[in-house]
Amino acid sequence: MKENETLKRRVLDLANRCYQQNIYTFSGFLNAAEVSDVYSMERELDFIPWKLFGGTEGCERQMLRFGSEETLGYEEEFPISCVVIRPSAPKFAEALSHRDFLGALMNLGIERDVLGDIIVRDSVGYVFCEDAIAAYLADNITQVRHTVMTTEVTKECPGQAAPQFLEEEFVVSSNRCDAIIAKAYKLSRTRSTELFHAGKIFVNGRQYDRNSGILKSGDIVSVRGFGKFVFRGFLQETKKGRIRVGIARYV
Repeated sequence: MKENETLKRRVLDLANRCYQQNIYTFSGFLNAAEVSDVYSMERELDFIPWKLFGGTEGCERQMLRFGSEETLGYEEEFPISCVVIRPSAPKFAEALSHRDFLGALMNLGIERDVLGDIIVRDSVGYVFCEDAIAAYLADNITQVRHTVMTTEVTKECPGQAAPQFLEEEFVVSSNRCDAIIAKAYKLSRTRSTELFHAGKIFVNGRQYDRNSGILKSGDIVSVRGFGKFVFRGFLQETKKGRIRVGIARYV
């Protein structure tokens, strides 16, 4: 609760500074729970335009911007860069994971809120970060585990870092949200329900605690510790009265 109150004060301070000084203001990168808290403040923030963005579509960690071209008379981009970290000799590179890249970054002693999502494709890391820290990361990340790396900084999101999806279909006994999540991640219904109660489920960026709720086509569902998918909708009812649904899993 104390953390929520601290975040709320920080968000309102950014909003008021934008409103009073007629300048864009930005937060650091917010995690999924903090993004959900921002959405819960919609009424308190209705006096000023705001937007969340993480560097590319579908990012979990996002930066909050107050202000718009309409209200301020000019456009200012989010101060987000992408540092591309790739093996200097791909043929001899280890199979590197998200944890490996995060560990190398944290070893530099930087704060987590200057870093956005870390996307890994074939042992290449795409690290979204604040502009101010990008050159430092590029200069100091020379190795991940035992693999020697090269780096480059770009303001454009590389195509390889854009969301990639695996389309799936499966049959569930109920159209409830907990049933779909249980099937998607091979969990028991009891375990699925526990995740709702623990605040681990987010739908369209908002924390979602209604395990009996019904998803809509296009909803983005994030399950902390398991992954994220786009709900494609209810496809058909089987002869036995069960329901076939589709999802697009982020990979």
